[in-house]
Amino acid sequence: MLKGYQGKILRVDLTGRTFREEPLDEGDLLRFLGGRGLAARYYGREIGAATDPLGAGNRLIFMTGPLTATPLFAVSRFQLATRSPETRLYLCSSCGGDFGPRLKQAGWDGLVVEGIAAGWTWLAIADGTVSFRDAGSWLGFSAARTLDAMRGEFGDRDTGAMAVGPAAERLVRISCITADGRAFGRGGPGAVMGSKHLKGLIVRGSGAVRLADPARVEEIRWSALASLSGDAGAREREGTTRFVEPINELGCMPTRNFQTASFEAIDTVDPRSTQESAVVRNTACAGCPVACGKTFEMTGGRFAGARSRTEFESVALLGPNCGISDFGAIVSANQLCDELGIDTMSAGNAVALTMELAERGLLSREDTEGLEVRFGSADALVGVIRLIAERRGVGDLLAEGMYQVKRAHPEWAPYILDVKGMPFAGYDPRGFHGSGLTYGTSSRGACHNTGGWSIRAELQEPSVDRFALRGKGALVKAIQDGRAYLDSAGMCSFVRAAFGFSDTPSGDVLEAVTGHSFTPQLLEVAERIYSLERVILNREGIRRADDMLPERIMRERIPSGPTKGRILTPEMYGVMLDEYYVARGWDTDGVVTGETKAKWGLTELLQ
Repeated sequence: MLKGYQGKILRVDLTGRTFREEPLDEGDLLRFLGGRGLAARYYGREIGAATDPLGAGNRLIFMTGPLTATPLFAVSRFQLATRSPETRLYLCSSCGGDFGPRLKQAGWDGLVVEGIAAGWTWLAIADGTVSFRDAGSWLGFSAARTLDAMRGEFGDRDTGAMAVGPAAERLVRISCITADGRAFGRGGPGAVMGSKHLKGLIVRGSGAVRLADPARVEEIRWSALASLSGDAGAREREGTTRFVEPINELGCMPTRNFQTASFEAIDTVDPRSTQESAVVRNTACAGCPVACGKTFEMTGGRFAGARSRTEFESVALLGPNCGISDFGAIVSANQLCDELGIDTMSAGNAVALTMELAERGLLSREDTEGLEVRFGSADALVGVIRLIAERRGVGDLLAEGMYQVKRAHPEWAPYILDVKGMPFAGYDPRGFHGSGLTYGTSSRGACHNTGGWSIRAELQEPSVDRFALRGKGALVKAIQDGRAYLDSAGMCSFVRAAFGFSDTPSGDVLEAVTGHSFTPQLLEVAERIYSLERVILNREGIRRADDMLPERIMRERIPSGPTKGRILTPEMYGVMLDEYYVARGWDTDGVVTGETKAKWGLTELLQ
């Protein structure tokens, strides 16, 4: 077995309350590296196209990478694959925290959870053993309270843990899994845990990861620390919220359900201009020197005492997208999402949609349980989130996700911003055309992460025209491939340049850890992963029509602000999409060709 791996995974059957170890196939590691790639490999083999996301046949597949739990830094990432309750399709998700490293130190590269427990359960995992424990008395607990309860009963705080909140108990399809203050947020994986009656998991590990060249690994670590870029430093000072002002200035800030793209009161929600009303604390994943997480605690005003770790996406989608001009209200809404266990991004989109529908007279006070819903109302922001979590009024439908909302009310489609059932991230693609392609071609719907954060180039590289169409297919593909191999290695994308990882990787850290020279093949590994994910999506019915953007983006011009008049029509988008399909080796309908399947050895892998 290659170094850097434990060579086995843990499989837990909740129905039979059993567990067993399974060896890893070294060939799979060479083909998929680990993490996201390996999780997709298991998903493709074990989860069929007809699997009910909330049924016994679905699985939670957690995988670490070869760099996870090594002496390097920013290597706490681990990956999840499952059938998404929100999109009803393949879901991949990435998370930091302590659980991934602790799982690997306990002796396993991955964990597969299957079946449904007879009663509410939590799992205690420690160095080769698994115990099934009763969680019935914890129903209604927030994820944070559940994490504390597990650690208290486990008798050891030097652990990694994951849990779900009350929204997952009600099978809210936008619920998340909280992992040591981080989250598997998008796609509703919390509802999968809820459907399995699994309230939480905790793991302790005392083992180590074998390294091919420990001295070289240490040398690379110190060199990387010394070369951390200014961008990483900026993330430490300001976190991802530093993008609030520039995205708005460029006319790409989602405002009032993407009806326009610049917010007139941006100074009131830009965290950099609200420092006097909040205490900011830095948080970091295990062993990372870049404390990019920013926890804001409001010290005054109506929302004094509100406290949450607030990222750019949360600010954009709970703030300007809902017309909210009070940063305290955003922090409070974020805190409520955390307590209930709901994805802030899907929540922000759902609230904004509700506000627009109400203002257009398409929802009544009866639908909103008497709540006055309008853009700019902090009460409506918090109130609609509660309706979703408690499945009351229109919240019961919103809790089913945009896939079901459109099926129930096709006349609402012009006001819904999603791709494949996944609501938009915090960027209007009429102002960043490449981001439109990332939303359309992401392996999990309208996502700026797995889809490729093209904003990196369109915002920061002078040579890239954000309104250009030609060249965007190749650009987005390259960024997606970089993210795919990083997710599979177990490294955070924020520090990748310090380790020689880029769109043309040159680092030798993987060879120092594993003993195998992965670097020359990393982009091939990434292409194999992305094509495997697309084969899975093709199997689940996805074609070109599903890669298209919503009506508002393709039919409505931005009415005001720096990007006034901008639009991304179907014809414009088609130019980028055609180029992208050619670069990927997919046909004009977005189906992976037989030639491409053969090139990456995918046909036999899915048999």
